[in-house]
Amino acid sequence: QVRLVESGGGLVQAGGSLRLSCAASGDTLDYYGIGWFRQAPGKEREAVSCINANGASTVYANSVKGRFTISKDNAQNTVYLQMNSLKPEDTAVYYCAAERTRPGLCVGSLVPDMTSWGKGTLVTVSS
Repeated sequence: QVRLVESGGGLVQAGGSLRLSCAASGDTLDYYGIGWFRQAPGKEREAVSCINANGASTVYANSVKGRFTISKDNAQNTVYLQMNSLKPEDTAVYYCAAERTRPGLCVGSLVPDMTSWGKGTLVTVSS
């Protein structure tokens, strides 16, 4: 089973940028769609973005569209989330998750849940 470790979180001012990384081990990401999720204090977890196994399809939540970019480097077995123009409401613990690929995964819509999860990285955006 694939294991995931997130990194790259931290404290940033509003308008700033961060790049999160999701490093995988135990299996190759060639066979997985990857999602980024976040959970803010006192709120439910929400799906932020998703990328399919070959990286050709990406999906974003409306709240981050145009500001966040997901990308997948299968050679490095890593998925990235570039976050620009950050807002205080982006403050949350960010998790990456993996799902074994299947037709339609991360094509046209976000996935509400996935099989394998990392432990998360905290992003704090100050105003």
